Amino acid sequence: MPDAVAVPEGQPLTQVERFVDAFVAPSKTFSDILRSASCWVPILVLVILSTAFAYTVDKKVGFEAVAQQQLEKMPSMQERIDAMAPADRAKVYQQRAVGTRISTYGFSVLALIIIAIETLLLWASFNFGLGAKTTFGQVFAVVLYAGLPKILIWILAIVLLFAGVGIDGFDLQNPAGTNIGYFLSNNTLRAAGGFFDIFGLWALALLVLGMAIISRKSKGAAAAIVVGWWVIGLLISTGIAAAFS
Repeated sequence: MPDAVAVPEGQPLTQVERFVDAFVAPSKTFSDILRSASCWVPILVLVILSTAFAYTVDKKVGFEAVAQQQLEKMPSMQERIDAMAPADRAKVYQQRAVGTRISTYGFSVLALIIIAIETLLLWASFNFGLGAKTTFGQVFAVVLYAGLPKILIWILAIVLLFAGVGIDGFDLQNPAGTNIGYFLSNNTLRAAGGFFDIFGLWALALLVLGMAIISRKSKGAAAAIVVGWWVIGLLISTGIAAAFS
């Protein structure tokens, strides 16, 4: 295809070089995935940083406060809890805090499941929609490496919490002011604005580039599919937030 993204020639990269190049020379990283779909470094980084983030929230904010903040975003449920006897209300908060602690410390497992689902959707869309010949492993690696800018949100949140910034009103789903939604009070608008995140949009651009390279299709064709799924995700997330609000 004449308008397909050219795949640069170069020496095979080590796993560490791939990780670094994902930020500074992403075309090299994605091109190297055509040689090998190995991606254990971003998985390891994901596990370490998500655990460090959970630990920081646990020590600096407390999952009891996090759970209460989450319930406050669901007025109907909060009203039912407020109507309970004090002992029952305390039990609900405690159970919610335990569940939030477990899910936050184990977030890397959930994240990998979500990445696998995203991989399946992209793999099917490119292979059946554009006639590409990507493998599931290649797409999985691209999704992982393209998403690396998002780990900077965790790093920023960890630094801010240890500095004592943003503890009051801390939002586990939106822990740092890197997107429009962080500055909005309406839950529906907050969910929509969360998609317009500095690091999230960076990751989106990398995903378009990575999929164009491994599928050997144009950036325009890759963007049509990748951004299309991004828009669908935005609509679903906003709809869920509106329903619970």
